[in-house]
Amino acid sequence: MRSRALSYFLLVFFGSILATAARGQSAPGAPGTMPTWTPASKEGVGTSTTTDSHVWFTLQGGVLSEVYYPRLDTADVRTLEFVISDGKKVWIESRDLLHSVKRISESALVFQQTSRDREGRVRLTKTYITDPQRDTLLIDVEFSGAASDSLYVLYHPALKNSGYGDSGSLEGDALIAQKEDIATALVSSGGFAQVSSGFAGASDGYTDLLLHKKLEWSYAQANNGNVVQAARISEAKHFTLALGFGSTPSAALENARASLKRGFAAASAEYVQGWGQYLTGLRTVNELYRGEFQLAAMVLKAHEDKTYRGAMIASMSIPWGFAVNSDKPNVGGYHLIWARDLYEVATGLLAAGDRAAAERALHYLLTVQQKADGSFPQNSWLDGRPYWTALQMDEVSYPLILAWQLGKTDRDLWEHHIRPEAEFVVSHGPGTEQERWEEVSGYSPSTIAAEIAGLVCAAEIARKNGASDDAERYLRTADEWSGNIEKWLVTTNGHLGGGGGQGYYIRIERNLDPNDGDQLDVHNGGGVWDERDVVDAGFLEFVRLGIRRPDDPTIAHSLEIIDSTIRVETPNGPGFRRYNHDGYGETFFGGPWLGEGIGRLWPIFTGERGEYEIARGHDPTTYLDAMLRFANEGGMIPEQVWDRAGATPARFVFGSGTGSATPLAWSMAQFIRLVVCAEEKRIVEQPEAVAAHFLQGKR
Repeated sequence: MRSRALSYFLLVFFGSILATAARGQSAPGAPGTMPTWTPASKEGVGTSTTTDSHVWFTLQGGVLSEVYYPRLDTADVRTLEFVISDGKKVWIESRDLLHSVKRISESALVFQQTSRDREGRVRLTKTYITDPQRDTLLIDVEFSGAASDSLYVLYHPALKNSGYGDSGSLEGDALIAQKEDIATALVSSGGFAQVSSGFAGASDGYTDLLLHKKLEWSYAQANNGNVVQAARISEAKHFTLALGFGSTPSAALENARASLKRGFAAASAEYVQGWGQYLTGLRTVNELYRGEFQLAAMVLKAHEDKTYRGAMIASMSIPWGFAVNSDKPNVGGYHLIWARDLYEVATGLLAAGDRAAAERALHYLLTVQQKADGSFPQNSWLDGRPYWTALQMDEVSYPLILAWQLGKTDRDLWEHHIRPEAEFVVSHGPGTEQERWEEVSGYSPSTIAAEIAGLVCAAEIARKNGASDDAERYLRTADEWSGNIEKWLVTTNGHLGGGGGQGYYIRIERNLDPNDGDQLDVHNGGGVWDERDVVDAGFLEFVRLGIRRPDDPTIAHSLEIIDSTIRVETPNGPGFRRYNHDGYGETFFGGPWLGEGIGRLWPIFTGERGEYEIARGHDPTTYLDAMLRFANEGGMIPEQVWDRAGATPARFVFGSGTGSATPLAWSMAQFIRLVVCAEEKRIVEQPEAVAAHFLQGKR
């Protein structure tokens, strides 16, 4: 008890000292507390369809979270939220209010967040867009509360992908933040009555408001640290905030003021019109799935960069970001380019009817990401600089498939991109340094499927360019690898079921003997296991890509093993783990993944299973509806969903998203493809050349 009293005395004492110091120019307490990123469970994302605006926003937990500018691999904002005070009590929006989110236009990425207290005393409604004509985020705000309430905005910049090194200052009644060649300017249509820039945890608005129930401090600047800027809203009932971006403070302020002058209504009308025009070019699907289908397509388009056209990042999120320090600008999170994810997104958009986006994706892969030897990095920043450096052979193979799917067969493409890529696959396959889950080396069913399909597609392109010798060599290699699939990857003495020598696919094989019981370290804290006891559904790629028939006995038996081992029936429908013993997910009690945990359920596997059911003539509705229900309140489909009914301190909901990454672009793309596959009753992304070669006889 005495300890709590002493703590309160010290808080008041030092608060008094800081209040006195606030009459000076510079905020004390640099550099502030250790900065982190925000939770990855985004409820909404948005940007305009124009390339004149280079700003992307994300929403999470009732507030604005990471904002990206000028590229999708550069986060510049941690949060922007509101605080309400009646002089006696303080309500911090993210902590003390209830939240909801909805999309207020069926044909645009216009999201509205509502925050309120349980008693209905205060209510905030915030609508977000970006100005299609310039680099500005606009937030239209409506506030209702008691006459004695004061409304404050707290803006937490994290410029150039780091929460340290920012400097905050004032320009009239505008809050300016700057680091090197990126700056922001925050202004309000009704002006700010008070402003201050301070350091997080020391002299910032949160500390000030919690201490004094009002803004006592008015620091003119806070240099080189973890900066939080605060302002009291002058006209608090209905106003617009403009957060402008630029290479200099003056450019950022010019953008913010120009957008305010234009007005939220005019900017919003153009923003909505742009998205509406985009949707007119897409195919029309069943009304039951149309809303999510169109949303998924818009989310995928929003994940495309506007400087490096065709570069579509994996997600506007940093998995478990609240547990990831942002003191250095080297955190890639999921705002990077994986050739695998980009292939999935491109084929999703191609199925949706956006062929131009798929073509831009291929162009980016071949002209920015591809290395001189024909290979591709594990992942990269948007300018092509590798981030992680492992070799993943499926990523080397997918661009070959995409090129064939798009009918790209010209000689320049063949000579400078397709042939080097195919030669790399021939000389380095079928083993891989890492499989599609980026963890272990060996012979992976999903990787080998991509390699085989890629070589068949490359052979078709070679033949169209008169390179018959190359074409025959690629096909011979593909046939050899296909002929050894079961020998290399199917165990006949495994412990997971069957008996009598009936085999099933294992997740990965490292020495071409799937019966030797080799000990496999699955990594990510998942432990070491007999390789015969670790399975995934990656073998379904043999069906999806046209290498094996859906009624293949080994495929069918392997699915029985999958259903008894890694399938979970959730209230929202069936879900599947990546593989048993997976360690990439929250801890047992729901804590963030920090190197080990328990892999949860991935909606993409529900979609892949649905495609398989279509291939064998079955109804995929169970899987399609599950993917639809896995989406959160804002319609975002996550990377992972929670896998059990028991309560945890993290309050995850059985069958709903976790803290890994939401939305995952791959998940949104898989939903699109499954909708189209269900309507056409075929796997629409299956390369016809591959199916013709393996399933309809050799040509």
